[in-house]
Amino acid sequence: MQRLVALAIVAAVGGALLGFVFAGSPSRIAAGVRIAGVNVGGLTASEATSKLEQHSRSVAQVPITFTAAGHTWQLKPVSLGVEADWKAAAKLALDQGDGLGPIRGFRRLGVRVFGADVSPPTRVLDRALAFELGRIAKVVDRPHRDAALVLRRLQPVVLAAQSGGILDRDAAGNVIVHALAGFQRGAVALPVRVDEPKVRAAELAPVATQVRTALARPVRMKLGVASWWLPKRQLAAILQLPSGGSHTLAVAGPGATRYFAKLGRGINQPARNASFSILESGRVAVVPAKPGRVIAAGPTGHNILGAALAPAARNARVVVSYQQPQRSTAEARAMGITTRVGRYETIYGGDPNRIHNVQLVAHLVDGKLIAPGATFSFNQATGERGADKGFLEAPVIINGEVTTGLGGGVCQVSTTVFNAAYEAGLKIVERTNHALYISHYPQGRDATVNYPDVDLKFVNDTNRWLLLRTFVGSSSLVVDLYGAPLHRRVESETRPLVDTGAAPLKRIPDPTLFEGVTYVEESGEPSRSTSVRRLVYTSSGALLYDNTWYSSYRGEDRVVHVGTRKKLKPRKKPGPTGPSGPTGPTGVTSPQ
Repeated sequence: MQRLVALAIVAAVGGALLGFVFAGSPSRIAAGVRIAGVNVGGLTASEATSKLEQHSRSVAQVPITFTAAGHTWQLKPVSLGVEADWKAAAKLALDQGDGLGPIRGFRRLGVRVFGADVSPPTRVLDRALAFELGRIAKVVDRPHRDAALVLRRLQPVVLAAQSGGILDRDAAGNVIVHALAGFQRGAVALPVRVDEPKVRAAELAPVATQVRTALARPVRMKLGVASWWLPKRQLAAILQLPSGGSHTLAVAGPGATRYFAKLGRGINQPARNASFSILESGRVAVVPAKPGRVIAAGPTGHNILGAALAPAARNARVVVSYQQPQRSTAEARAMGITTRVGRYETIYGGDPNRIHNVQLVAHLVDGKLIAPGATFSFNQATGERGADKGFLEAPVIINGEVTTGLGGGVCQVSTTVFNAAYEAGLKIVERTNHALYISHYPQGRDATVNYPDVDLKFVNDTNRWLLLRTFVGSSSLVVDLYGAPLHRRVESETRPLVDTGAAPLKRIPDPTLFEGVTYVEESGEPSRSTSVRRLVYTSSGALLYDNTWYSSYRGEDRVVHVGTRKKLKPRKKPGPTGPSGPTGPTGVTSPQ
């Protein structure tokens, strides 16, 4: 027993001594340690860092050749921003043989025997790496091809499947970064995974048999008492054969879509919403709704395929689905639109583009329905009024000046709508007058709009719906509002139009006129103001609304041309020269 204890003591002492022998300096990297394949054993961390950085600089501009699927690409570390943190790598290398006293010695002995290779932490430009991977994948990627069926002279032919290859982007990215961060410059293979097909030729053999059966004879189509033949070639055109991983046969695809669209021209009848018909008396009649019917392509296609695969009777029933209108007759009657409650007419003419715009925007607001309590917005009803909707350049007022702009003439419609709501006694919540006074509109009752900031808005303050209709004639626009009888009385008080300032004077220098001469090109208009007060009474005589709309109009320039051309001074006639020079008979000096 004492001998065993002694041997243990000797072994412990010997091991400790061995550990101390190989412990070495804790400030130096253990022998056998490599960083990115470079031997750094025995170096301090700073020495290892310096050595590795020097190696890195020497190969920074040297490309590495990467290979995949028989193609090659050359990349440099600088092109992808690959940078290794050699200082951190040196610290990791130093940790390989770290520890206290004999423990450090034993660890270093193990490193000396088995070796250790440290990979440096590495930075890379992610976008640059993704770009290069995409460029490589575009060449390498060859997706698999599944077995498929095709028709040749109405006979099914099975196309064999084919394996493909796809670049493993994640693994390839790691390989590229690791290689560029290292010092080796040989060819490096990138990982490409096999892309196996999902459908093999043997799996489509039963489907090929189905196709032969389907195209053996025509199919009889039936709808009610009517029937017609679907020929084999047309049937082939609407069959969707297995491809792209599919195993099944179906009636689908572009050919089927075209067939059902053509078939629907004589069968489909769209649902018709209940609408409103305006009578000459101003009364409104409800036009009844009508259900619609359309071919149900899915169920009909299923019936066609079933008939084509049937061993005996090959009859396919056309399935029709019925559609209910969005607004039923009962719903339209419940809206309470029975009579005209407001009307206004304005006259238009002049520029053909302006007339076009008036007609176009009138069409956009025509037929708008306004729910009880809802607010009608002119801008919301028309949307942005641009060239994409067909609006043309026409005279328009911009910043108080008459110029040409897209959509000139729109304000004719907004003014007419405003006055129809005005005459109906409805609540008007937003209205803006034009910058300039326009004499052919009712005084103080014009309404301009500009998408999206300047709008015209009024509220349906009744308990029934309102219908806005526009009627465009050759020279006039009529806007009508229809709803339940309002029994309102509207009275107006218009303040006289008064001048608030002289027409602004605009002088234009004119070199064609002599100084002191002027002529007036435009006489101009003074700035003006007016207001309109509207009183709305109920049938019982109670005052419902008392509104006043104030309108201030800018003056229009008085344009005066002012002459700037200077007048020439008249020349003095020369007299006799006397004894100093002879003169001719006209008093002009004679040539010598």
